[in-house]
Amino acid sequence: MTESEQTIIMYGTNWCYDTRRARDIFDKNHIPYQWVDIDANTEGRQFVERMNHGNRSVPTIVFPDGTLLVEPSNQELSRKLGLTV
Repeated sequence: MTESEQTIIMYGTNWCYDTRRARDIFDKNHIPYQWVDIDANTEGRQFVERMNHGNRSVPTIVFPDGTLLVEPSNQELSRKLGLTV
């Protein structure tokens, strides 16, 4: 498995509250992830739209196991990351 296949990828925007909230959980818990700003990255925006039936729903978070979380709550994201809520 390559490094990119083992990395969590978060698609979002800098202005979105839900994206900033999710990034804060990752950062406070020192969980590495690849950040893709869909306002600046056309391929990232197209991926998000494809995964969300044409919507730009962010954050869209892709995990190494292939699962996605879209606009997760703090509890849902923490549970997926194995964090105590």
